[in-house]
Amino acid sequence: MTPVVVRSYRPSDHSACRRLWAELSRQHNEMYGEHRDDGGAGFEEYLTRLDLSGLWVSDHADDGVIGMVGLIMRGRAGEVDPVVVTITHRHKGVGRKLLQHVAVEAKRRNMTALTISPESRNIEAIRSLHAAGYDVVSSIELTMDLERHTHPWHHGLELHELPFRS
Repeated sequence: MTPVVVRSYRPSDHSACRRLWAELSRQHNEMYGEHRDDGGAGFEEYLTRLDLSGLWVSDHADDGVIGMVGLIMRGRAGEVDPVVVTITHRHKGVGRKLLQHVAVEAKRRNMTALTISPESRNIEAIRSLHAAGYDVVSSIELTMDLERHTHPWHHGLELHELPFRS
């Protein structure tokens, strides 16, 4: 396997990270039946966040930037957002390497915990995060669907013996 190095984001990484952001947005939109594509424009707003504590990339020796992870400050804790690996490099340990790096950075900054909020339908991400040590459910966000026919919700999630759609 060609070496992958996790390093701090540089301005020269901008277009690659914007493409990664667009890829992540498309994946989320496909999961929920949306047909929007912002072309990665959300990345521009993300970079202006005052609570952004760090942004790191996975730099592949042949393919350049193939993943990124960000750390948002939440008091003495941190939130991992986003974590994305381009589809051609998934299942190769790149995401795990990014998550390990952000955890080391959080510890170095004396943070007490890290949280991450994967999409409830993204079973693959949830499994990967669990394997990486994210095994405490610390909060739950519930949604009331006001447009009942626009989202193809799925059944199958049960929490405290209550059925939920995802």
